[in-house]
Parts: sequence; C-alpha cells; structure tokens
Amino acid sequence: MRRILIALALLAVLGLGLFWAATRPRPIDPDLIAGLVPDVAHGEQVFWAAGCAGCHADVDAKGGEKLILRGGQRFPSPFGTFLAPNISNDQTAGIGAWSALDLANAMLRGVSPEGAHYYPVFPYGTYSRARPQDIVDLRAFLATLPSDPTPSQPHEVGFPFNIRLGLGLWKLLYLRDGWVVSGDLTAKEDQGRYLVEALGHCGECHTPRDALGGPDLTRWLAGGPVPGGTGRFPNITPGKLDWSEADIAEYLKSGFTPDYDSAGGHMALVVENTANLSDDDRAAMAAYLKKVAPQP
Repeated sequence: MRRILIALALLAVLGLGLFWAATRPRPIDPDLIAGLVPDVAHGEQVFWAAGCAGCHADVDAKGGEKLILRGGQRFPSPFGTFLAPNISNDQTAGIGAWSALDLANAMLRGVSPEGAHYYPVFPYGTYSRARPQDIVDLRAFLATLPSDPTPSQPHEVGFPFNIRLGLGLWKLLYLRDGWVVSGDLTAKEDQGRYLVEALGHCGECHTPRDALGGPDLTRWLAGGPVPGGTGRFPNITPGKLDWSEADIAEYLKSGFTPDYDSAGGHMALVVENTANLSDDDRAAMAAYLKKVAPQP
C-alpha cells in the first residue's frame, strides 16, 4: 500500500508538472521588437483601428474624453462578468510603467507584465496577428494620452474560471497566428484583412463561439448570440449582408446604412473608432469583407 501511495504521489507530481509546462504563460522573444523605432503619428491610427477607446473609455465618452482610458465598462458572459481595466498613462492605476515589450506580450500572447494569463475577453486571440511595429507605435501613442488614477476593478468570475492557469489550455486550443481568409488577395484586400482580422478584431463579436468560448472559424463572421446578454451579433458575410463596398465604407465612416438606419449599441462605439481611419483603410476593410466566404 505504501508503494502504491508513493507511486500515486509521484504520478500526481508528474501530472502537475506536465500541466504547468503545457499551460504556463509564454512571452514573446524580446528580439521580435528590438530595434523598432516608434512612430507616434502612426500609433494613433493603430489606436483607432484597434478600438482601444471602445472598451477602455467611458461608454458615453465624447470628443477628448474618449482618450481617457480609465476602464470600467462591464462585459457579461457565460463565464462571469469582465471589467475593462484602466489602460491610461497613470504609472500605478494604468499602464504608464509598461514598456513596448509589455504591451507586445499582452497583445500577442495574452501575458501580463507579471507573467499571468489574461482572459481572452481582451482580444489577444485576434491581436496575435498584429505587426510588432504597430504595437511599438501604439505604445508610443498611448504614452501621450492623459493619466487617470481610477483603480481597475476585479473581474466577477467564479470557480473554476478564476483559475488563470487553465487559460493556458484555452490558448493551446484557440490562439493562432495565421489568417482566417487565405488565397490570392489584392494589396487592398490584404490591407483590409489585416485591419479586420488583426487590429479591428471584428470576428470577436461577429463569429459564433463554442462551449469553451473559442471562435468557430468555420463560420467566420456569420454572427451569433450576444454572450451573457440578449440579441444577436449580425452575420456580416456577403451572403447575408448585401451591401456594396461603398455602402460598407460609408457605414464605417458615418454609421449610416443603405436603408437609412444607423449603428447602435456597441457598434456605434466601433464606428466612432473607424471614423478616424483614412478613406483608404475603410475601403480596404470593405473590399476584404466582400471577399469573405458567404455564410447562411
């Protein structure tokens, strides 16, 4: 019996070791961003394309208030309610002390400066496709924004989802660097793919999810239920959204649809971001969306 207990204890230790090895946070190689020179002006464009203000500013913020990234917005889900953190330039409450490497680890790998997993409500599953230069530029622009001392609030997540080590398994299942839409694309469509699939993280809302909260990429942009809420995110593939490229580009600029309706809910916040992009960027996003395979 003693030998059996010892053997079981050793197997348990071995199992825990293997679990840790498989699920531990995996930061990027620092050489990935070493030597990159930040471009603050371009970082502002990355800021709007990535939709930072849409989650981290007050939901009713207008004008310059959208640059005060104190956090606090609530995002209910089947796993609990997540609260957007303060990412202002405050050295203590925000990310003022972060380096470009810290931001790159957060966006590309979902790893905090302390070496912990972030929940994928922060869309690193999509940002993982971002260009390192864009992240360096974004960090430089964020450093120019106001500081705010509002403390970040803890997520309201219960057991077992509050055990962050388990997020390593989620990453093994769902964290991918490759593109969803492949094949021959024009330069315009390729830029649109980058803006939609990487920075814009459109699939985070418009792609249905499985029981573990992972995106079902076989139904890319086909829409799905609002997590933890009511209603549905719409299908925005060509088979359902019968808009022209010009219609889509105008919607991303003004929020007005071809039917004289307007964007509402969180999509109105998205349009406030995309309205700050160039006409060429919005046209590229529209060209890409017309290239996506139709979904019923």
